[in-house]
Amino acid sequence: MLTITQELYDRIVAHAREDHPDEACGVVAGPAGSGRPERFIPMLNAARSPTFYEFDSKDLLKLYREMDDNDEEPVIVYHSHTATEAHPSRTDITLASEPGAHYVLVSTADTDGLGDFQFRSFRIVDGEVTEEEVEVVEAY
Repeated sequence: MLTITQELYDRIVAHAREDHPDEACGVVAGPAGSGRPERFIPMLNAARSPTFYEFDSKDLLKLYREMDDNDEEPVIVYHSHTATEAHPSRTDITLASEPGAHYVLVSTADTDGLGDFQFRSFRIVDGEVTEEEVEVVEAY
């Protein structure tokens, strides 16, 4: 299960909406080994595409060095889908390289008739995708 604060949840959704119609992407880092998302890090979609996201390699290298210096790890890797449901695509599954991370997808398309976005979390390990429950809390 992914436990996330309302503030982080709202920031991820806001980023997805701001970058629409392009896909948004980013990371939420947390203390190494804690599994607790704390530091919101919106990234630039270097692909600037409505159907694909790509972290800029220089930005990503800088982020990993920063996380190493702070004894952090990527707890959440997130991106948005602009025209489809919030479910990992084949490309998303292939690119998933953090087996310990929660992969959050936000759909900015009203694909289910229930509202203007979906927020879902998945574990992706060795190509296997497992959806998990998301618990939104006021604070840890």
